[in-house]
Amino acid sequence: MAAISWRMAGPDDAPILADLGRDTFIETFGHLYTPENLAAFLANHSEEKWRRELADPGFAVRLGESEGRPAAYAKLAPPSLPVEAGPASIELRQFYVLRPWHGAGVAAELMDWVLDEARTRGAGDVYLSVFIDNQRARRFYERYGFDYVGTYAFMVGTHADEDLIMRKRLAS
Repeated sequence: MAAISWRMAGPDDAPILADLGRDTFIETFGHLYTPENLAAFLANHSEEKWRRELADPGFAVRLGESEGRPAAYAKLAPPSLPVEAGPASIELRQFYVLRPWHGAGVAAELMDWVLDEARTRGAGDVYLSVFIDNQRARRFYERYGFDYVGTYAFMVGTHADEDLIMRKRLAS
């Protein structure tokens, strides 16, 4: 498998990230939902929404490509989870690696960027949410020092999933 090349995404990458966001969600979770609920959720991955976020300096998106094809991405943004996040907090809103790159160290490279970027932005805490039944992702985040904070209902259309909210405190 070819190596991943990393770069910061910009507004012109909106079509790539819209497709990658939909593809990775379907690959990982698509089997859990009705077609109607899945379609309603995937509307969140519109090019327009991605373009707005990529133009917003509060967002940072790292895109990984292999041989010119998208393979992974992570999105950092202001906190939106239902927690009392401090002013120096940031949220890892999305962290996806396509299946062919699982187990190849891609997630570790991407998480290293997440934590470095969070520190660069002055964050003292990084929050994320993870599907309660996604054991692989939960173990990965725990290895990086993320701890359980609470739960909340993650909506996919009209379907409510239980997600764990996790936080990592960054060293000053």
